[in-house]
Amino acid sequence: MGISDWPESERPREKLLKNGPQNLSDSELLAIFLRTGISGKSAVDLARELLQRFGGLTGMFAADQRAFCQVPGMGPAKYAQLQAVLELARRALEEKMKNGNILNSPESVREYLRLSLQGKQHEVFVGIFLDAQNRIIAAEELFKGTLTQASVYPREIVKRALHHNAAAMIFAHNHPSGLAEPSQADEVLTGSLKQSLALVDVKVLDHFVVGGDSAMSFAERGMI
Repeated sequence: MGISDWPESERPREKLLKNGPQNLSDSELLAIFLRTGISGKSAVDLARELLQRFGGLTGMFAADQRAFCQVPGMGPAKYAQLQAVLELARRALEEKMKNGNILNSPESVREYLRLSLQGKQHEVFVGIFLDAQNRIIAAEELFKGTLTQASVYPREIVKRALHHNAAAMIFAHNHPSGLAEPSQADEVLTGSLKQSLALVDVKVLDHFVVGGDSAMSFAERGMI
């Protein structure tokens, strides 16, 4: 039975308009994006199948085009639409952060970094450059690959900070393993970056470790 045959109060689109998006399940929200199902499956059924196959929303957004398009009913057009939705969410959060003091919207920072780094199959090290009013000047991917103290060069980060005339920085990197916990190497690296940037009067406000759906903050744990 198609969704159009369901009672109106149970249809995802009608539920969203009446109760708000926060009251819908992941599969219901995804069904609205999919719009239609396939033979023998409603959009909600298809949404549940997608979430089950990829282990949830994070895995689905991180899936490459080939894996996504292997699901019956999915194709390049749907993959492109899904990636566009993800990028719009990132840009909306970045816009929100740029409109004021970044410290006044810590959750926006966390969500921006989580959306930017979750699901990546390799480690990425990101720097957010801030002015004296803690407003974003720029956000850059500084290094990628297996990150160690040797592969993240404090001197290069100092050069970028001076280039942007930054007064402060926030760092973030991901753990492809999905574990949002800092390693001993992460702690040593953060200390090294803090010392190097202090020489040019640039403060390190935070360092986030992103893993799966979580983003751990050094500052919140009193580690910076």
